[in-house]
Amino acid sequence: MPELAQIIASLPSLRLTVDAHGLMAKKTLGQNFLLDSNITDKIIRSSLEAQNKKSFSGCHVYEIGPGPGGLTRSILKAEPQQLTVIEMDERCVKIMEEIRGKTGDIMEIVNGDALKYDFAQTEELPKQIISNLPYNISVPLLTRWLADISRYNALTLMFQKEVADRITAPLRTKDYGRISILAQLQCKITRLFDLNPECFVPAPKIWSSVLLFEPLPQPLAPAQIQKLEKLTAQAFAQRRKMIRQSLKSIPELEQKCAAAGIPLTARPEEISPRHFLELSARI
Repeated sequence: MPELAQIIASLPSLRLTVDAHGLMAKKTLGQNFLLDSNITDKIIRSSLEAQNKKSFSGCHVYEIGPGPGGLTRSILKAEPQQLTVIEMDERCVKIMEEIRGKTGDIMEIVNGDALKYDFAQTEELPKQIISNLPYNISVPLLTRWLADISRYNALTLMFQKEVADRITAPLRTKDYGRISILAQLQCKITRLFDLNPECFVPAPKIWSSVLLFEPLPQPLAPAQIQKLEKLTAQAFAQRRKMIRQSLKSIPELEQKCAAAGIPLTARPEEISPRHFLELSARI
């Protein structure tokens, strides 16, 4: 058994840890804890298998909102070269400090808001982000990472299933929208598996889904993304209207749509990510 796996095996169970700290999930922080190591191990195992990897050796892994540390333990068993956990809840930071006390310098703890963290800092190690994302910040964080996706080898993220459905939605469906377009232009997206609400403490009212995002070979530049986001915001603000109406403020719309291969009678949910990109390049 690898050394880190032995260290993790020697830790008190997650439920004992939660009880010892009197830890209860805070709704204001969007917390729902995963306390079953079989599930957290499955998240890591499924992600590695999909990436054709056996471990996180040589990688710097970032975990957002580790909570009591279930997923943290599973990440550590997969032997990352470095693990940075970002946690706002000081109660959970104390638990992270206990784990770091056993694992040493491999682990860095950031007590702060992930939305304010500088993920753009330069480093030599390949970066991966893994998280059971707090529900209330999942889309803002994903949008931020997608805008700079070339910095990462992969993102393994858990969302509310309805959010995951929007991210992976195909054309001509009610879930297809702005986040579908941005995510699918930037990444190959794999749905690893779905999770029953009963897997969490406390149990939410909805299912969750684990998605793997792997950057495409030529992701969009920030300037392209800005134009695309502005265009899709305008189009989907009136998603049931034809674009000749919703985008009528764009000069020479008919010529630009023709050049992009988009009929003026199309509605936003009928326009592919690639066609939206073609049109945004002409605006």
